Amino acid sequence: MANVVLEFKASAGDSEPQNRPVIFVGQLSNLQQLSWAQVKGKLQPVVNKETWQSALSALNPNPTDSCPLYLSYAAVAALPSRVSRHNSPSSAHFLTRLVRTCLPGGASRCIVMVCERTEVFASACAIARAFPLFSRRSGASRRTDNRVVTVEFITIGQDNGPLDLTTLECLSNAADGVRLAARIVDTPCNEMNTDHFLEEIKVVGAELGITPTIIRGEELKQRGFGGIYGVGKAAEHPPALAVLSHTPEGATQTIAWVGKGIVYDTGGLSIKGKGNCNETFQCTTMPGMKRDCGGAAAILGAFKATIKQGFKDNLHAVFCLAENAVGPKATRPDDIHTLYSGKTVEINNTDAEGRLVLSDGVVYASKDLSADIILDMATLTGAQGISTGKYHAAVMTNNEQWEAACVRAGRNSGDLAHPLVYCPELHFSEFTSAVADMKNSVADRENAQSSCAGLFIGSHLGFDWSGVWVHVDIASPVHAGERATGFGVALLLALFGQASEDPLLNMVSPLGATDVRPGDQMERDCKRRRLV
Repeated sequence: MANVVLEFKASAGDSEPQNRPVIFVGQLSNLQQLSWAQVKGKLQPVVNKETWQSALSALNPNPTDSCPLYLSYAAVAALPSRVSRHNSPSSAHFLTRLVRTCLPGGASRCIVMVCERTEVFASACAIARAFPLFSRRSGASRRTDNRVVTVEFITIGQDNGPLDLTTLECLSNAADGVRLAARIVDTPCNEMNTDHFLEEIKVVGAELGITPTIIRGEELKQRGFGGIYGVGKAAEHPPALAVLSHTPEGATQTIAWVGKGIVYDTGGLSIKGKGNCNETFQCTTMPGMKRDCGGAAAILGAFKATIKQGFKDNLHAVFCLAENAVGPKATRPDDIHTLYSGKTVEINNTDAEGRLVLSDGVVYASKDLSADIILDMATLTGAQGISTGKYHAAVMTNNEQWEAACVRAGRNSGDLAHPLVYCPELHFSEFTSAVADMKNSVADRENAQSSCAGLFIGSHLGFDWSGVWVHVDIASPVHAGERATGFGVALLLALFGQASEDPLLNMVSPLGATDVRPGDQMERDCKRRRLV
């Protein structure tokens, strides 16, 4: 998979299955609308019309099904015929599985995706997840040739013409962003420490013509970033705050994406083990903690893709990078740190580190970048998987319309999301400290853990902050088994698609026209994207 080149084309052209293996994928009702003329060029002479129709008749998706058309060279696969309201109409998760399991092998292969135009974006991102880039298997390192997978979309229903070049470019950039994020998350810390992550940021910046702002090491301490510095000070490679900024002329609002980039999380002195139950009320183990940079990786991939497609507003990507290591300089439980907000935090669990770095990041976005809208994304709590499961990110926000927008963006993009309880007046007392403004971990582990973790971050902005704050916890959906998913890239592209210059991202965005009201609120409200 690591040497696969993914190409999106309006037409993949005709070829015999022995020369280019092929799979047709879609809902059964969509596959049945295909005419023989649309598929025969990729199947003949080894598959005839009768075989094609017999295969369609044999499909019985429950929830999916597949049928070979000719040996291991050609197949057809059916997605679920219907999904529930909390799933994506694209059946993105099932699509990724079908591509992984049913796509024939070969140096040159073809995927023909049959769907409605509104499902094209989510389907392309789902296909991209099936082709991870990172591998250190010895056989993969000896291969020098690239394997090509060509993806062609046949759209069904309204607006069912071929995809134009602009749409294909958007799909390609989105897929590249998903695969970039997954590669970073899959890469172990000996190859993806804070130095390496900064290089990844610089590479993206150079491609976009942006020079990153970097605050690092002792400078973090001097400038008051007690959260990031306190978490990362014990590691060999120093912590950092890095920012990529896109500031076009004519921007009407400023948006900041803040990513948790813990390149490895040992838990610190509150060390993880094979069965250590942390403050999130879930037993976590240290293997797999290379994935704790998933939020920052997703923001890097999404930033690269969205700027390439054109973005009309100011957009800042803020990366909070650290390794939560054990050493003589490590933060101890009972230590008190002053964060960038000026608030003091008593550390009662060094394994609750993500909220510390993100608190510095969101306050920097507000104070230094003057952001109107701040979204933080993180693999924050093991309890997220208990709250919303393995497939849905957990979303918390101070704005009800944005809560609904996140859910809809999840359905439109395939990166599913579901709300957490937002009730600071009931939950924030969990962080009460006798000697500081707050503790960093809760008193009662059975009281809305993922919500409380998000509230800790929001408290440093202030619960009366006038802007829009969105917190997205992606701890479980950031991986499927032992592989990263690149989760979060598609969600961000869709959620903020209305500010894009790209028509496809406009279409999948749940946010639309500005709602301007008279009075003192007009100037502030006109900067907020409203639901269509």
